[in-house]
Amino acid sequence: MPDSLPPVAAEPVNIEPPLSALDALLTPAETLFVRNNGTVPENLPGWTLSVTGLVARELALTPEALRARFPTVEIVSVLECAGNNRSAITPAVDGQPWGPGAVGCARWTGVRLADVLEAAGVSPRAVYVGFRSPDHVIGKPGVEALSRGLPLAKALSPETLIAFGMNGAPLTALHGAPLRIVAPGFPGSAWQKWLREIVVLDREHDGAKMTGLDYRMPRRPLRPGEDPAGTEFDVITDMPVKSLITAPLEGFSALGPVAIRGFAWSGHVPLAKVEVSANGGATWHHARLEVGASPWAWRRFTAELALPPGPVTLMARATDMAGKSQPMDPPWNPRGYLNNAVQRVVGVVAG
Repeated sequence: MPDSLPPVAAEPVNIEPPLSALDALLTPAETLFVRNNGTVPENLPGWTLSVTGLVARELALTPEALRARFPTVEIVSVLECAGNNRSAITPAVDGQPWGPGAVGCARWTGVRLADVLEAAGVSPRAVYVGFRSPDHVIGKPGVEALSRGLPLAKALSPETLIAFGMNGAPLTALHGAPLRIVAPGFPGSAWQKWLREIVVLDREHDGAKMTGLDYRMPRRPLRPGEDPAGTEFDVITDMPVKSLITAPLEGFSALGPVAIRGFAWSGHVPLAKVEVSANGGATWHHARLEVGASPWAWRRFTAELALPPGPVTLMARATDMAGKSQPMDPPWNPRGYLNNAVQRVVGVVAG
């Protein structure tokens, strides 16, 4: 992999694929959603990743040295934006108006972040790691666009990677080349792209979009329009259980039994089951649930319903091992995060 990145437009890029493109077990790079808060770094020669802060030995590693020094591992994991399906939240909130397609599942290749931190010698006083990248706010060079982090326990978990590959190919610039964080179970914002610096800290990281209400959820249910103090919010550290119907699609017309398929996933609490309904949730039917490629991958579900002729609304509902199920309606919060409400697909069964 070259040390420099190909030139790309210095403007935010947010791309959501149609749901018809999300029906594969592994989401291709050209299909996976793209969310950038600022510029996409371009033509940055001599890329070096530094590890600083509360460590016994500061490190400076090129991508080539990283691969040579540490074991290469792979993991299949869902990547989902915390604001996925924000557009379905009412009343509307600020933020990228995603539909349900800001999610995907890929095979990530890299080295364990834990191995790199072990080589640096993390201090017993450490509790958090912060990430920094050279992307900046549009029109404001030097002003960080995004600088997220992870609690130390997640940074040291074996599934957390410094990745340089996706689906057997090098990362593309839009997906964070040459290095990015992979933090399964955490929101996409924690998967820092274009990683240049890891800082080990004795407190929660306070980088760009780590403070205020960014990527935070309230500790209690809020009324629509309520905007309490930021002290009543916590950083999002886990994604909720969710499902996505990938077939049939909105506006379908079916003859005979309706075949339903899609994917379901969860954060750190494993997925337990998926159910489907065609009568507004009055009755639910168990879907067949396939084994996932890893504990962090989404899992295919399928079902077949014999339905009378006429209009129909299909729904899917996933439940995790802790008994938490998708709600029927989106929970409201000021930034529209973590909408895991039951999906509805409207169509017609022909007579």
